[in-house]
Amino acid sequence: MSSFSYRNGITSKGVGVKFDNNSSKSSSSSFKSKVQSTGSGIRRSSTGSVGGGGGGGSTKDDSAVSGRVRVAVRLRPRNAEEMVADADFADCVELQPEVKRLKIRKNNWDSDTYEFDELLTEFASQKRVYEVVAKPVVESVLDGYNGTIMAYGQTGTGKTYTLGRLGEEDTAGRGIMVRALEDILAEISPETDAVSVSYFQLYMETIQDLLDPANDNISIMEDPRNGDVSLPGVNLVDIRDQNSFVELLRIGEAHRFAANTKLNTESSRSHAILMVHVKRSVKGKNSSLSSESTGKTLKAPIVRKSKLVIVDLAGSERVEKSGSEGHTFEEAKSINLSLSALGKCINALAENSAHVPVRDSKLTRLLRDSFGGTARTSLIITIGPSPRHRGETASTIMFGQRAMKVENMLKIKEEFDYKSLSRKLDVQLDKLIAEHERQQKAFQDEVERITLEAQKRVAEAERNYADALEKEKLKYQKDYADSIKKLEEQWAAKQEKHGHRKVKVGQADDGIDQKSNSELSTSGEVAEIKKTLQNETLLRKAAEAEVNNLRNQLIQWKKAEAARNAEISNLHKLVEDEAHQKATLEEEIAILRSQLLQISFEADQTRRNLDIGRNGELSGSLDSLIPQVKHQQPKDSGDGEKGSMVKLFEQVGLHKILSLLESEDADIRIHAVKVVANLAAEESNQEKIVEAGGLTSLLTLLRSSNDETIHRVAAGAIANLAMNEINQELIMSQGGISLLSLTAANAEDPQTLRMVAGAIANLCGNDKLQVKLRAEGGIRALLGMVRCRHPDVLAQVARGIANFAKCESRAISTQGTKAGKSLLIEDGTLPWIVQNANNEASPIRRHIELALCHLAQAEANAKDMINGGALWELVRISRDCSREDIRTLAYRTLKSSPSFQAELKRLRIDYG
Repeated sequence: MSSFSYRNGITSKGVGVKFDNNSSKSSSSSFKSKVQSTGSGIRRSSTGSVGGGGGGGSTKDDSAVSGRVRVAVRLRPRNAEEMVADADFADCVELQPEVKRLKIRKNNWDSDTYEFDELLTEFASQKRVYEVVAKPVVESVLDGYNGTIMAYGQTGTGKTYTLGRLGEEDTAGRGIMVRALEDILAEISPETDAVSVSYFQLYMETIQDLLDPANDNISIMEDPRNGDVSLPGVNLVDIRDQNSFVELLRIGEAHRFAANTKLNTESSRSHAILMVHVKRSVKGKNSSLSSESTGKTLKAPIVRKSKLVIVDLAGSERVEKSGSEGHTFEEAKSINLSLSALGKCINALAENSAHVPVRDSKLTRLLRDSFGGTARTSLIITIGPSPRHRGETASTIMFGQRAMKVENMLKIKEEFDYKSLSRKLDVQLDKLIAEHERQQKAFQDEVERITLEAQKRVAEAERNYADALEKEKLKYQKDYADSIKKLEEQWAAKQEKHGHRKVKVGQADDGIDQKSNSELSTSGEVAEIKKTLQNETLLRKAAEAEVNNLRNQLIQWKKAEAARNAEISNLHKLVEDEAHQKATLEEEIAILRSQLLQISFEADQTRRNLDIGRNGELSGSLDSLIPQVKHQQPKDSGDGEKGSMVKLFEQVGLHKILSLLESEDADIRIHAVKVVANLAAEESNQEKIVEAGGLTSLLTLLRSSNDETIHRVAAGAIANLAMNEINQELIMSQGGISLLSLTAANAEDPQTLRMVAGAIANLCGNDKLQVKLRAEGGIRALLGMVRCRHPDVLAQVARGIANFAKCESRAISTQGTKAGKSLLIEDGTLPWIVQNANNEASPIRRHIELALCHLAQAEANAKDMINGGALWELVRISRDCSREDIRTLAYRTLKSSPSFQAELKRLRIDYG
């Protein structure tokens, strides 16, 4: 059953209908094919608007792509009042979704027919509405375009239900706002991208911040260059996760004006507008800027800034029908005036009028980019079936018809991320300064060492020279003193000898002889003294020669020092050459990294296109690898997918991709594991990945990496590989369960836990691995992940328990194994199973019901199941389960179990 609720509390239920989503997927693919062509030059381009256009801004000048406003019609079911009052009358509208036509009856025999882009009947689910109306716009916002999603219609027809429902009671009831942010947050990278939101209302021509109600008189600012509209006074909140966004919506909804009228017990009295600002880095794409000072080329990152505007218009109403009076009457007048101004602008645009009255209302000023501007716009008009409101319904339909004639010119806004480039340059400059200082210090230390060594050698040489000179001086002085003493002794001896001779000869003769002998003795002494002086001179010359020799040695040492300085200069040149080579290698690494990012981006884009649908044309950034598949039949799309993966293998090489999983760069590892995960989603690639060692690499990443994104994507890839029985045994043999259990224990992100739980659930379906899986903590890991409380995680946990219980039951029935107590019960899963046996989420409930039926097959489990309350759930399943096969299995189990029969008999419950 599908449930459709509105703000007035009325709920209408209808029979569940399965829809084909090909139309929405093909529209998304068609839009993508129109906006794929983008140039590379950066120049100023004008930004279009409702009012015409303004100046320019620094944007990427792509050739503008025409995009008509898409209009969808949603019909709500009759409410309780209409079922009574209009019981005898047919609906005033008839929807023909197959041909996308709508008929509105004038009377019993005449009707008008209109065509729209999409028709959504009263049985259409919220998910269907999102995929048809909003998802193409969200995808274009992620690609860099502005987007608008707007709901228009009579009060009480389900506009707020369609856009702003939070879905806290039932996740299937989530509105477009919640689902759009969920998709945006899933696609962006927290490290490089940013998402921020503002939420405000237009009440009686006054703009009020719904996140700060005291801020209730916000002015609209327009950029004189390009006409862009902004609200500088509105709070802009950064969004990191889905829960914080839902909390902001809850706060804003509580502050929105509403009133009770005859048409709607909780009628919105203001236009609510949610603005989502997305800033994304363009991966693998930089702009080269020349630097005259360094002579090098700097690469400035490019960012895309886009904006998603979701508008929940207040409902149009006729005062005589709504019963508005007093202040409520004034509110109705303001609402109708602003909606009338919007209708005039759309009429002028539809008729290509020269003047568009965009300044008649603040609402039209805020939406000037949505109609006739640069945004991709989807309009959903909501109508009711009651013939009493045929006039309002016809007016709403005509509004949608005119809106379909409005053409927008879609443009991407790209800018240089100068702040990021500045941060990178600052880091690079700091590194270069530190390296220069280190080299300069090393050079100074080397020069100082050589100088000290030279000074030491010179001082030693001077000291040696002084010592040698002093020794020579002392030696010469001693020789000189000895020579004088010797001469004096000789003189004294000669004097004495001459005295004796004078006595013998006589006094006269002695005088003559003494004179002649004295002359002879004196001339001999003079000759001897001359000889001694010559020896002294020779010794002094020898000493001077030795001093000159020492001076020559000093000169040689100085020359050696100069040679060492030259060698140091050469070393500096070598260091500079090595730095240049390092810079060259870094540029090559950057090129390889950009190639890897491009491959990852292309693989992600391909997988997203394949997930969106197989009926349209595959477009995206892998156009160079995937042949054109426009207008192919669904049976041919499978061959296109396989062909794209074969192309990826041929051009890149699986071994090269797997080698990047071991890169030291975290970004490279993240993008490489994403590529492997995309490839692992194809069954034909799984065997190649395992043979090339991809499974071992993924398990190694789980063991060694602390990055949450790597854990999530690697666990998803392992989950895909674990669908094969041979791969399951390989995962178990390499300790995969222990690694998955450890990852589950440390993870907090619901998506990571969902991937890990999915991998363990696939392993639980192998009969041969049950004992080992339980011994390595697989069951306890599943049970531990229920702390997350996320429905997707709980669904995977329930599936794993159901698979495990089914294998135990099959072992009893097919192999004749003696039925002992279930390992699931021994590990304490029974209380959680009983607690969630009647869970509101159908996937969780279906798996739990199957698990209970299989556990009940073993008589050894009966006592624990009776004590734990499982018997009552089995009785409920056998009576109320929506699936006949599960209901029959529960009935047969209760009938065949003696313990269950005895307990039912004891409780006097007739179960015949």
